[in-house]
Amino acid sequence: MHDYTIAVVDDDPNIRNLVEVYLRKETYRTVGLASAEEAWTLWRNAPPDLWVLDIMLPGMDGYELCRRIRSEAEVPIIMISAKDNEVDKILGLELGSDDYLVKPFSPRELVARVKRQLQRWYMLRTPDESADGMPQAGAQAAVEVGSLRLFPEERRAFRGGEELDLTFKEYALLQVFAEHPNRAFTREELLVLVWGDDYFGSDRAVDHLIKRLRKKIEQLPIEAVWGHGYRLRPDGGDMA
Repeated sequence: MHDYTIAVVDDDPNIRNLVEVYLRKETYRTVGLASAEEAWTLWRNAPPDLWVLDIMLPGMDGYELCRRIRSEAEVPIIMISAKDNEVDKILGLELGSDDYLVKPFSPRELVARVKRQLQRWYMLRTPDESADGMPQAGAQAAVEVGSLRLFPEERRAFRGGEELDLTFKEYALLQVFAEHPNRAFTREELLVLVWGDDYFGSDRAVDHLIKRLRKKIEQLPIEAVWGHGYRLRPDGGDMA
C-alpha cells in the first residue's frame, strides 16, 4: 500500500492542525504549511501526493500556487475557502484544482474527498514508461488521428515524432476524442469518462480542460456542438 503524504496549506493554525489530525487518523502523513511560498519550496524539494490548499493566504495566494503546480504536474489539489461564490469555484477549476470545499466544512467530508482523489489518481496510475523515444508496438495498438498518435497502455501522445507534454486529465480527454472521432459527446459524458462517475463539480471543468488542450496542441480540431457538447473532427486526417 502506498504511503501518502498530504500537504495542508492554510495560514489559520487551528484549521490546519484540525485537518492534519483527521488525516493522520487515516494513516496519512501530513505536512502543515502557513504560506504559499513555503508550499512552493516543498513542491520543489519533496512534492506531496495531494494538496489541501486554502485560497486566501498571505503573499502569494492559493490560486497562483495552484496555477504553478498544475503547470508542472497533475497531482491532486483540493482547494478550500471561506468564499462561497460560483466565480471562485469556476476559477479554481479553471486553474486546475480537482475539488473545492467551502469553510466551514466537515473534516470527515474532507477526508472522504481526499480518499476519492487518491484512489482516482494513484491506485489506477499508468504502468511504468518504456525506454526513451517512441514506444514499441505492444499488445494494444496505437490510436492514430491525423498527425496524432496515442499509446493507451503507456498514456503517451505524439504529434509527428514529438511527444506531447500532457497532464493526466489532458491525456484522458484527448484519448476519448481520438478513439471516437466525429462523435459528439455531452459535457456530462466527458465528466464521467475523464473525472469519474462520482465527480460532483461544475461541467465547466470540461470547457477549461479543452481550452488547455487547444493551447498545447495547435489547430486541434475539437469543436463545440451547439446545445450538446464537443467532438473531434479530424478534418480529413490532416491536423498539421
